[in-house]
Amino acid sequence: MNTPTANLPIKVLITDDHPVVRSGYRRMLENEPDIRVVAEANDGEDGIDMYKEYEPDVMILDLSMPGIGGYEALRRIRAFDTEARILVFSIHNCEINIKRALEAGASGYLNKQSGIDNMVTAVREVAQGKTFIDYNYTTNESSSQDLLSLLSSREFQIFKFLAQGFETFKIAETLSISPKTVGAHHTKIMSKLACKNSAQLALIALRNNVIEP
Repeated sequence: MNTPTANLPIKVLITDDHPVVRSGYRRMLENEPDIRVVAEANDGEDGIDMYKEYEPDVMILDLSMPGIGGYEALRRIRAFDTEARILVFSIHNCEINIKRALEAGASGYLNKQSGIDNMVTAVREVAQGKTFIDYNYTTNESSSQDLLSLLSSREFQIFKFLAQGFETFKIAETLSISPKTVGAHHTKIMSKLACKNSAQLALIALRNNVIEP
């Protein structure tokens, strides 16, 4: 992990599956004299490769992407570099996402609806080794959110895939684990959330802004 050097710009890698979003953040960040975007990635797998190639001071990582997704990319990068400074950002305004991102090793959490000033501040603070949390989110005190807090990090990750309709073999392939392991987690998730079918599970995810409608 490279540590930002005084008088040198902060090297940033932006990982998001929407080209317009990446382009917009690049333009805004590069207006700052102390920040330089060194690369862009369009999914989690690409983000991992780009991280290893460019060794950014800060990686900006979207949580909701095709393929392995942001959570798994975060986990794998942290396994590769335990000092990686990763600022996750998401359109989802829910406390459980913040908790899970920090548990997975994120250095900060930013909502996509935040202004550019927040993004710049977040990048600078994360580059300095600080933790940045954007508190501009909607706290959901529903009983289903309380249930979500009972899920382990891996269970929550698989819960998101299940809620989006992914089949067991596809989840196993994406996360590089066995279908049997996915099935065991699936059973525990359904039990902990008191769900009888996939529709109920997806509804909980939607109500808590864990997935997009």
